[in-house]
Amino acid sequence: MMEDKNKQLRKGGRNPKKDPAVFRYSISLNAEDNARFLSLFEQSGMNVMAHFITACIFKKTVRTIKIDKATMDYYMRLTTLYGQFRAVGVNYNQVVKILYRNFSEKKAGAYLFKLEKQTAEMAVLCQKIIRLTQEFEEKYLKKEGKNDS
Repeated sequence: MMEDKNKQLRKGGRNPKKDPAVFRYSISLNAEDNARFLSLFEQSGMNVMAHFITACIFKKTVRTIKIDKATMDYYMRLTTLYGQFRAVGVNYNQVVKILYRNFSEKKAGAYLFKLEKQTAEMAVLCQKIIRLTQEFEEKYLKKEGKNDS
């Protein structure tokens, strides 16, 4: 009876695990092995070292993340360029409205002719950017899961 009362009184704290990890092992590494271990741990992207060690021991899949700074920079700049193209499109519409509102139709047409030339050059530039992006993806962003042999 006394044991039942003690169990009822404890209400706070963490819920006990169904299968707690109570077995511990210790290993020693030299400086070279430790450096290699730490680099593999960092590449895995895992947050808990114990989970990484367990995954290595039991041959679970360990994902490695490689970040290519040049690729990231390229896509950041491409995104910025795309945003600028969008802004030019908005400005283009505003310019056309202003030209027809403030100038005669003949003068507005002359300005629009110049604007059309620049727009055609931008379209060619946009096609070049798309082609370069596709070439870059084919060369440098190959999926690692594919077999090349």
